[in-house]
Amino acid sequence: MAGIFDFAPAIVLLPFLSFLIAVGTALSGRDLLPKGGAIPGIAATAGSLVLSIAMAATVAGGEVYDATIYTWAVGAVPGAEAPLELTFGVLVDPLSSMMLVIVTLVALLVHVFSLGYMNDDGQTGLPRYYAGLGLFTASMLGFVVADNLLMAFMFFELVGLCSYLLIGFHFREPGPPSAAKKAFLVTRFGDYFFLIGVVAVFATFGTAQFAGTEAAPGFPALAEQALNGEFAANTFLGLGTQAWFTVVGLLVLGGVVGKSAQFPLHTWLPDAMEGPTPVSALIHAATMVAAGVYLVARMYGFYAVSPTALGVIALVGGFTALFAGTMGLVKRELKQVLAYSTISQYGYMMLALGAGGYVAATFHLLTHAFFKALLFLGAGSVILAMHHNENMWDMGGLKDKMPVTYYSFLAGSLALAGIFPFAGFWSKDEILFETLIHGLDGAPLLLLGYVFGLLAVPVTAFYTFRMVFLTFHGEARTAEAEDPVPVRWNVKGPLAVLGVLAAGAGVVNLAPVKYLTGLEVDFLHSWLDGGFTNLTVHHYAEIDPYSSAYIGGEVTTVLLGAAVSLGLALLGLALAYRLYAVPEPVEHTDKLGAAKDLLYDNYYQDEYQVYLANRVVLPLARAADTFDQSVVDGTVNAVSSVSLFSGRRVRRIQTGVVSNYAALVTLGLTVLLVLFGVLGGWLL
Repeated sequence: MAGIFDFAPAIVLLPFLSFLIAVGTALSGRDLLPKGGAIPGIAATAGSLVLSIAMAATVAGGEVYDATIYTWAVGAVPGAEAPLELTFGVLVDPLSSMMLVIVTLVALLVHVFSLGYMNDDGQTGLPRYYAGLGLFTASMLGFVVADNLLMAFMFFELVGLCSYLLIGFHFREPGPPSAAKKAFLVTRFGDYFFLIGVVAVFATFGTAQFAGTEAAPGFPALAEQALNGEFAANTFLGLGTQAWFTVVGLLVLGGVVGKSAQFPLHTWLPDAMEGPTPVSALIHAATMVAAGVYLVARMYGFYAVSPTALGVIALVGGFTALFAGTMGLVKRELKQVLAYSTISQYGYMMLALGAGGYVAATFHLLTHAFFKALLFLGAGSVILAMHHNENMWDMGGLKDKMPVTYYSFLAGSLALAGIFPFAGFWSKDEILFETLIHGLDGAPLLLLGYVFGLLAVPVTAFYTFRMVFLTFHGEARTAEAEDPVPVRWNVKGPLAVLGVLAAGAGVVNLAPVKYLTGLEVDFLHSWLDGGFTNLTVHHYAEIDPYSSAYIGGEVTTVLLGAAVSLGLALLGLALAYRLYAVPEPVEHTDKLGAAKDLLYDNYYQDEYQVYLANRVVLPLARAADTFDQSVVDGTVNAVSSVSLFSGRRVRRIQTGVVSNYAALVTLGLTVLLVLFGVLGGWLL
């Protein structure tokens, strides 16, 4: 198909080109580019953003694009009608085009912000930094447009590699390299399961294509056909089709849990704050952490055939939303609070996906990208002004000294807390609404997830505005807060753009307004329903407006759910205001005693994982090594020792003396003649 879609690969290649330019400069050891290599990165991401917007406009007109770019391996599969092809391809539909705009916009703003945060602060190694940003952006964009699961896995791993390089950017300090290794190892653990899941998909369906064609459909469509008896999928372990699909879905989910920092593989994300703050914004809002949730949304048609897998996703997400939020209540550093907030908000997205709220999850993915990027960049502005001091208790009184940062940060905070009418209110409430009605319609596991999600609402509002009041209100508590370093336009500009989006992005999907007025204002629903239907199919059926699942009817349920959620958010905000919006705040969480220690030390999850590694994994590894050395290698060595012993004995007759060989030949002939004579006489 000729047209704008022909330029789809350029969206990925432009940031990759900026990576090559920057890494060439870094390897040269000379300052060959202005601004440390920032300009190529800004130009590349701006070009990718323009192309992404053009793609989205074309998709809005009803066109979708799925094309193979390169076939890199072809192999015969026993019993299969067609050969197995491993390909690189591009899939542009409503979901991927929306994500392309998110990633390129946030990446562009992060590049611009870095001019103020990194360049103006005298940082060294800037070409290496911008090379990492370029490769990070290109890897995520490649993951977004991947048209098959194996290609997605490859870019998934590249995203992990880039996060390792950027988190450990300040490698001469002790903290960043350790945090980078932790992020790499924890996420790799989940990715082992993902890799097995990729192999299982190939073995089950003979293809890993997401969409495919009517003649050769992708694996989500094949899964649905298999359950309908139209396609004979390969199953293993003696499991039925439904059970096997659940196993495959949960294997892929291992990678999702690691990348999106869901319980129990969430522990890497708070430590990742050791990286530069702009990197944190990119990781949390539009790349690595978003990759896991996007993957579930991308292959949602497959997950929709497994109610068990969806139930696990919902329960993990709901629990994580509350679990991570509680840890944010007691943190002292700005970025630490935001890190646990990210874990919690992605828990909401997973809850929505498990509850059948495909649109609600992607809606929150959209709004969260804007307000979380805003909050991290706003935190970076504050940290820059505070001479890189991140402790909120050393701040205070910054509201009037940093008005642009304050008001944009406030917009992001209101969106995060779910306060009407900011963007986070609409997306969070749709998640809770979808979870509630499907739970009341006969899915008790979803009701438990709804309770977790609802309890997380006041927790989120409290830790968010505790952060706002401690940072910006009251009196300055240190000399740095008395006289903060002024920030320039390259810091304020991205904050202003994201502040507008955090306030108004909810207009793309005002679903509650549609319920109340009948007006077609849920644009995102219409948008996402315009792609490949087998990728966005819902497991949970549409509920009749007069169903008993609604409490007093559909409109009443919408109003009641929104009122309860908003009321709880306002309660958390009011409590934070009462305790911390004072000239001289004190740490009221100290009254929690041992409970505060438990929360501050992250429920001892790190210690627990170290204990498992030392007391369980290490002994098992040693036992396996002993078995390998003693039994497996021992058996092989025993067989080889027989051969070696025989060889040594036979070698003695190889003397090199001709007379010895003649004697041996004569002796051999004599023995043969005697044997033939004896045998011949016996036979006669």
